[in-house]
Amino acid sequence: KNGPNQIQRDDAKRRITVGFNVRSRDVQTIVKEIQATIDTKLKLPVGYYVTYGGQFEHLVAANKRLSIAVPVALLLIFLLLYFTFSSIKESLLIFTAIPLSAIGGVFALWFRDMPFSISAGVGFIALFGVAVLNGIVLIAEFNRLEKEGVTDIYERVLLGTSIRLRPVLMTAAVASLGFLPMALSGSSGAEVQRPLATVVIGGLLTATFLTLVVLPVLYILFEKKNKTKSLKTVIPVILLLIMTGGLLNGAAAQTVRTVTLSQAIDEALKNNTGIKTANYQVDLQRALKKTSVTIEKANISVTEGHINSIKADNNFSIMQRFDNPKVYRTQSQLADEKVRGSEFELGILQLDLVGNVKSTYYQLAYLFNKRKLFEMQDTLYNNLFKASTARYQTGESTLLEKTTAETQLMELKNRMQQNEIDIGITQQQLQVWLNINDVVTIADTAVVVRTIVLPDSNAIAQHPLLQYLQQQIAINKKETELQQAKMLPDFFAGYFNQSFRGNQNVNGYDQKFTGLDRFHAVQVGIAVPIFPGGYKAKVNAAKINEQVATSKLEGEQKTLIGELNKLIQQYRKHKTAVSYYENTALAQADLIIKNAAVGFKNGEISFIQYQQSLTTALSIKTNYLDAVYQLNQSTIAIENLTGIK
Repeated sequence: KNGPNQIQRDDAKRRITVGFNVRSRDVQTIVKEIQATIDTKLKLPVGYYVTYGGQFEHLVAANKRLSIAVPVALLLIFLLLYFTFSSIKESLLIFTAIPLSAIGGVFALWFRDMPFSISAGVGFIALFGVAVLNGIVLIAEFNRLEKEGVTDIYERVLLGTSIRLRPVLMTAAVASLGFLPMALSGSSGAEVQRPLATVVIGGLLTATFLTLVVLPVLYILFEKKNKTKSLKTVIPVILLLIMTGGLLNGAAAQTVRTVTLSQAIDEALKNNTGIKTANYQVDLQRALKKTSVTIEKANISVTEGHINSIKADNNFSIMQRFDNPKVYRTQSQLADEKVRGSEFELGILQLDLVGNVKSTYYQLAYLFNKRKLFEMQDTLYNNLFKASTARYQTGESTLLEKTTAETQLMELKNRMQQNEIDIGITQQQLQVWLNINDVVTIADTAVVVRTIVLPDSNAIAQHPLLQYLQQQIAINKKETELQQAKMLPDFFAGYFNQSFRGNQNVNGYDQKFTGLDRFHAVQVGIAVPIFPGGYKAKVNAAKINEQVATSKLEGEQKTLIGELNKLIQQYRKHKTAVSYYENTALAQADLIIKNAAVGFKNGEISFIQYQQSLTTALSIKTNYLDAVYQLNQSTIAIENLTGIK
C-alpha cells in the first residue's frame, strides 16, 4: 500500500525500514534465509548496507546474556552443592544430573518441533536447579546410613534408594505436573510458556532416571576407589561439565597433609622461624668466641726532621700493647659460657614449641572425637524428632513435645557447626607451629590417654629455663672475673731505629755519620692503673649482676615447683575422672541409650523420660572426652616443666 512520504534518519544516516511479521517459524531461521538471499541476489550501491532489528536484535542481545547466565548458574549450583556436602566427589556425583537432564530437555523440544528460544534457555536454567534436588536427597540418605553403621556399600545403596524412592518421584512429579498447563497452553503468551515448560518436563524425566539408576552406580564406583581420585572416573565427569558449559575457574585447592605427632614435632623443629633464629644466635656466639683473644693494633710511626743537627734525620718506631694473659683467658671462658647460654635459650624455645605442638595436636584429636559424638547425637535426636513429629500428627503427643525435640536438634546442629569452626581454627594453629602452607590434619583421631610417671620436685631442675638462669649466673661470674683481670698490669714492647747524620765525638775522636749509619733501641714496659676507682666500680657492678641472676633463679625455681605441684594435683584429679568413665560410666551410658530406645519404642517410658535418659548418657560421653582432654593437657604441661620433649 502507498504510505506517506517520510525520510527517517538514524545516526545521521538515512534509513528505510522494511517490517514483517513471523508466524509458524522462528525469527533466527528467517533472518538467516533473508541474509543468504540478499547476499546472493541483491547488489547494494556503495554506502548502502542492511541491518536487522526488532525481535531479532532482542534475540541476539538475549543470547549474549544467556551465554553468561548459564555458566554462572552452573557454577553457583556446584558451589552450593560443595557447601552442602563439603565434598568435591559428592558434588560432582550430583552435578552429573545436569547433562542428562539437558539431554531430556533437548529431546522434548525436538519431539514437539520447537526451536531453541530465550524462554527455552531460561527453562534449562530452571531445569538444572530442580534436577540436582533428587541427587541431594539420595546422596544425603546414603551419608546418613553410612553414619548409622551401614558399612556395606551395596546394602547402603539398595536401602537408601528404596527409602528415598517416593521423595525422588514426588520431587519430579510435582515440578512436571506444575509445568504441564504451561506446556499445553494456547492462550496469549503461550509462545513463551510452552518452550520453558517443555524443557523442564522433558529434562526431569531423564534426570529422575539418572537419580534412581545411574547415580547409585556412580556412587558405588566412586566409593570402591576408596575415596581416591581415579583418573578414569574424573575425566568423564570433566567432559560432562565441559559439554554443559560448566567450566569452573576455581582457585587451586590446598593440599591436605596427614601427620603423626612425632612427624609434627620433627617438622616444627625443622621449619619454625623462632627455632631458626635461635640457631643463628648459637652460631653467632660461636663466631664471637673467636674474637675473645684479640690483640690490639700495633702503633707504627715515622719521623723525619732536624733531630741532631741542621741535617735532616729520620726515625721509625713500632709499639705493641698486650693485655694481661688472664684477660685473654677469661674472655675465652666468658665466650664459652655465652655459647652454652645461647644453647640453653634454644632449648627453651624448642621445649615451648614441642609443648605447643603436642597441645594443639591433642586438642585437634579432642575436637575430632567431639565431631563423632555429635554425629551419633545427631542420629539419635533426628530419630527422636521424627518420632515426636509422628506422635504429634497422630495426636499421641503435644506440640510441646515436638517443639522440644526440634529445638534440641537445632541446638545440636549449632554445636556441630561451632565444633567444625573450632577444628578449622585448630588446624590453622597447627599449620602455624609447623610453618607450612598446606592444610594439615592428624593421623591419630582415636581417643588417646597420655599418661606419665609423676615426678618429684627435683625433676624441675631439668627445665631449660632453670638451666638457662644457672648459665646466666656463670656468665656473670666470668664477667666479674674479667673486670678483675682488667685491673692487672698490661704489657707493651717497642723498637725504634734512628739516624744521626753529621760529626759525632766517639771516644774523643770526631767521626762523621751518614744516613746509612743507624742507631736502634728496644723498649719494654707495663701499664698499671694508678687510679683504680673506675675498675673497682665495674667489678662491683658485675657482682651485683651475679646477685640479680641468683635471685631470678631462686624465684623462678620456686614458681616452677609450685606450678608443678599444682599440675600434679590436676593430673591426679583428671586421671581419677578418666578411670571412672572408662571402668564404669561409659558402659552404663551405652546401656542407658540402648534400653531407653527400646523402652520408648515399646511405650514403656514417656518422651520426657527418654529425653532425660539420652541427655544423661550423652553427657557422660561428653564429660569423658573433656576429662581425657584435660588429662592430656596436664600431662603435656608436666612434661614441659620437667624438660621432657
